[in-house]
Amino acid sequence: MRHELKIDDRTLSYLDFGGPGRPLLALHGGMSEGAAFTGLAETLRGRWRVIAPDQRGHGDSDRAPDYRREGYVRDAVALLDHLGLDAPVALLGYSLGGLNAYHLAAAHPDRISALIGVDATVEIRIPTGPNWYDFLDGLPHTAPTREELLAAAGPAAAPFIAHGMRPLPDGSGWRLAYHPQDMLDSIRACDGDHWDTWLASTCPALLIHATRSQALARAVADAMTTRRPKTSYTPLDGDHFVPFTDPEGFHGAVEAFLATL
Repeated sequence: MRHELKIDDRTLSYLDFGGPGRPLLALHGGMSEGAAFTGLAETLRGRWRVIAPDQRGHGDSDRAPDYRREGYVRDAVALLDHLGLDAPVALLGYSLGGLNAYHLAAAHPDRISALIGVDATVEIRIPTGPNWYDFLDGLPHTAPTREELLAAAGPAAAPFIAHGMRPLPDGSGWRLAYHPQDMLDSIRACDGDHWDTWLASTCPALLIHATRSQALARAVADAMTTRRPKTSYTPLDGDHFVPFTDPEGFHGAVEAFLATL
């Protein structure tokens, strides 16, 4: 199920869950990886073939020179080309992956047949002062033991790094599923107004909104739904991490929308 391709001497790793269904390209959130969609792939098995890359700098994919939208989009297009998926595919993105999905659909409308955005906003302002991700600054990428990495993050941040940690290939220790500096660069590169991009695509779309989200305000979610034609809205009770805290609700919302295509 895990495969890779080379892009500009970088390795892009991806999971292809296979099966006879129509392709669904699924883009994970920041500080995550393609394996986050394993449960969704099981739910859709037989009807949809979920393809979930580890986006640049995440999981088993190599670090990249930058983490701007254009680079993320180029990687996704290279993956579609590599798989020979010339016909339009359905596209899903959560959080960072949702922002990347909006940009992919806008830049390459001929490659995307439908769009699912999961708690991804179009208004991103990186505030000055303390931020939730400040623990990344100075966090080591590797340590002799898993416990040392968790301790370095501190008890509040440990849950953000625990999933996806893996042993180093030479057995000398453990590493995070990403380099902390890359994640800081990726977060900061999201800053800006992405309304024009959201409104640029015309395919059928679904916005899944976590009603207690820290990332997507209800007023913005309502405006995203009303201002973009052919966009439906599904609220889920939960915070920004609702795809993982309410997987049944998340999978059901995706499944119901895909059944309309």
